[in-house]
Amino acid sequence: MSTHPGVELLRQLLADSGLTTGTLLERRAAMEAGAAGSPAPAGTTVTVGELGGRPVEWIKPDDLDAATDNTTATDNTTATDNTDPRATPVVLHLHGGGYCMGGHDTHRAFAGRMALDARARVAVPDYRLAPEHPFPAAIDDAVAAYRDLVATGHDPAKLAISGDSAGGGLAVATLLSLRDAGDPMPAAAVLISPWADLTQSAECYERLDGLDPLLTKDGLDEMAEAYLAGTDPRDPRASPLFAPSLKGLPPLCIEVGDQELLLDDATGLAALARRGGIDVSLTVWPDLTHDFQIFPAEIIPESDQSIAAISRFLWKHLN
Repeated sequence: MSTHPGVELLRQLLADSGLTTGTLLERRAAMEAGAAGSPAPAGTTVTVGELGGRPVEWIKPDDLDAATDNTTATDNTTATDNTDPRATPVVLHLHGGGYCMGGHDTHRAFAGRMALDARARVAVPDYRLAPEHPFPAAIDDAVAAYRDLVATGHDPAKLAISGDSAGGGLAVATLLSLRDAGDPMPAAAVLISPWADLTQSAECYERLDGLDPLLTKDGLDEMAEAYLAGTDPRDPRASPLFAPSLKGLPPLCIEVGDQELLLDDATGLAALARRGGIDVSLTVWPDLTHDFQIFPAEIIPESDQSIAAISRFLWKHLN
């Protein structure tokens, strides 16, 4: 077991949350219920709109010099300045949840923390979930969201794609789809604990069994089956770790814990990217487990440190 006190506290909290037990739909409901107490951080404004034909939530620092365009403030606050919002950096964040759960509510606090640190607007699209909408619905929605940003005048040099867990794998799948279609690449991408191999066949599943309080191999197998709906799990659009090459992708920032079941997914992606000549920043955090950045710093102090490192990476490539 981890010697990190915050991880052990998470283990206790998650055991009573319903997030790791029950059916997929029951776990989805538990994840949404748990998010009710995690609003956007102070100093941010949350607005809603549409991107690529799907609902989207925008989060921006209140003092960011850009108005939010074509959206409606959820807190009855509207931006009043006339600065073109396309002039500021935008991060398109693809949320985690095993392609079967998660959404605006579950990732609002994390997206707000990243917006504040990176001095950027963060867009969290509500992509379609399995099992109701299996592969490749999530990819189609993410690609459409990015293309909508570009079509409405956002400079790709000011755009980044990020994702956590399944959203991290989805971010790479989105980049590969855009690359293969000849779309302009964003300036950078951030992958947090990316789920990039839906076969669950890596060596670390045996070595790290029981250490990760959030993930189990059986749970990942179940979500993979629901998402794939018969698709070969080695399809690079589902499992980017099986892509022949990542050549042509933008610089990558990859963050992962050394006691999580997706450790080999993250390190394998970094190695594959480097073989393709991609600039990769890989950080493996000791004694930490899956997606620790989404948890409050009061429980996992390193979550703030990781978000700060991610934000420095984004600032470097978006400004």
